[in-house]
Amino acid sequence: MKPTVGAALAAIVMLASGCAATRFAPIHLSTEPGLTGWKQPTGTWRSVGGVSLDPANPKAFAVIPGAGVLLNSPDGHTSDFFTTREFGDCELHVEFTVPKDSNSGVYFCGRYEVQILDSFGKSDLKYGDCGGLYASCSGAPECYAGKAPPMNASRAPGEWQEFDVVFRAPRFDATGHKTENARFVKVVHNGRVLHENQDVTCPTCSAAFDDERATGPLKLQGDHGPVAFRNLRIRPLALP
Repeated sequence: MKPTVGAALAAIVMLASGCAATRFAPIHLSTEPGLTGWKQPTGTWRSVGGVSLDPANPKAFAVIPGAGVLLNSPDGHTSDFFTTREFGDCELHVEFTVPKDSNSGVYFCGRYEVQILDSFGKSDLKYGDCGGLYASCSGAPECYAGKAPPMNASRAPGEWQEFDVVFRAPRFDATGHKTENARFVKVVHNGRVLHENQDVTCPTCSAAFDDERATGPLKLQGDHGPVAFRNLRIRPLALP
């Protein structure tokens, strides 16, 4: 986590909770060949040196050989990608890039999505735009209606972008009854604050699990178009 971002997120957590959270060492999620720390099977996800927009097709990536960047596939259709480790309360820094019209997402606990989309230049923003908190697909609109970003912070297709997120997992009593919803304490997109203290009342669309639990894997969506990730750093928290 960048020092300035980490300090800001720590301050956010303190303001949101009323006292400082317990913080642990950040975990750098592997982007190297072998994809250590990611669940098998990994589909066509692989480590590459970098990506750029394909000059012949702005909806695709040209691949730069090497390692350090996660790419789902050249055509953007493969399985979703899960960490082997499970997380509850956490702060996440992730950098991502998509070509024109592509779509992905980051799911906390494998259930609650912050949307990734090529939303560059759009003015009429919905929850399905980049930085939105995606809605439920349970068939019951009252479950969770989603939350659109209040402003467009998206960069042009092919440019690297950033999310910095503080997430608070749902709470349960001794009988397993949910006592508090999952909550996005703060979502920052390219340095601009999009969401603060937003409860998510149930798993969002394309969640990996229908139930709710206090922990779960981080999920990167891999079947909605080309997407690349780098500098994934997650820090477990213990929020009051």
